[in-house]
Amino acid sequence: MKLAAIDIGSNAARLLIVEILESNKEISFNKINLVRVPLRLGLDVFQKGEISPMRERMILESMQAFRHLMDAHGVSYFRACATSAMRDARNSKKILKAVNQKAEIPIEIISGDEEASLVFENHIAETLTNDKGYLYIDVGGGSTELSFMVDGKHIYRHSFNIGTIRLLQGLVTPRDWQNMRNAINRNIKSVKIPIVGIGSGGNINKVFSISKRKDGSPLTVTLLSEYLKKMSGLTVEERMLQYNFKEDRADVIVPALQIYVNVMHWAGIRDILVPKIGLADGLVHQLYEQLSEQNLIP
Repeated sequence: MKLAAIDIGSNAARLLIVEILESNKEISFNKINLVRVPLRLGLDVFQKGEISPMRERMILESMQAFRHLMDAHGVSYFRACATSAMRDARNSKKILKAVNQKAEIPIEIISGDEEASLVFENHIAETLTNDKGYLYIDVGGGSTELSFMVDGKHIYRHSFNIGTIRLLQGLVTPRDWQNMRNAINRNIKSVKIPIVGIGSGGNINKVFSISKRKDGSPLTVTLLSEYLKKMSGLTVEERMLQYNFKEDRADVIVPALQIYVNVMHWAGIRDILVPKIGLADGLVHQLYEQLSEQNLIP
């Protein structure tokens, strides 16, 4: 059985297609296709409040292509969600109606808190120890989601309107940073146990890749700070050449590193794990659980 998830973020849209495999009563999610399209909706929305006609066409064309790919792979069920940029766009309802009509893809606009909680649908927390706290840090174009787990239980989750594209556009104020810092001090750092970070999002995955670390090895806040200092001194074009980044990665990776480093410093986190997860992974896991509850899994 094949399932799919579509994540329409502020920087890019992603289609994830997985095949559900069962062996000895153990379920695995085998990724068979992952497509990313740099729509960059936040460039319009966070300054103008709406999505431009050009990007509206890009959305429609991308969703029609995603529809064709799902059909070609024989996807049985899918879920599509949109996050920060679509939440803020005045014309999002009109665009989503057009997508549903032309691509037959109904898209839900989810809240920041739901976006934060979906990371846990990957069940990574089940493999973690109870002597530490774990802070999930998911950095996107429009927002950063923090989810804190202690002793197997969620004790805090929140979505902050601090994202890479908002930072590039100068839309994050000192007060926004201070509010995040205060929330971390009050809800996370106040828990007197060691805390490990868990990072998700394309930027932390790219940093992990260029670090040449072995899978499962953590990145340190010291290393991230070094990358931040080094990349901040380069132009976008220089980052593209030196690190083989695409342009839409080269410009957002510095503000992304700024967010990760700040959160880790404020929470007292030395190490961050990078399990290469994202919202689409959480959507697929949640979809599978819902289908299982409805006895729709063969």
